[in-house]
Amino acid sequence: MKKKLFTEAQIVAVLKQYEGGREAMDVCREYGISKAILFNWRTKYSGMATTHLKALKALQEENRRLKQM
Repeated sequence: MKKKLFTEAQIVAVLKQYEGGREAMDVCREYGISKAILFNWRTKYSGMATTHLKALKALQEENRRLKQM
């Protein structure tokens, strides 16, 4: 089975739909993901906006670069 790749912005959009009141199975069916993936995303990205994700990505990149020094 082909693995689908979602960007962080897409993941946040999916989570906003779920948190907006849609049923978990409806969201999962629409995007072709399992409930386990949805709930894993919720634990990792809960409460984040796309601006927070960009800052987090920048910090992770800086941390990776500093560790290589």
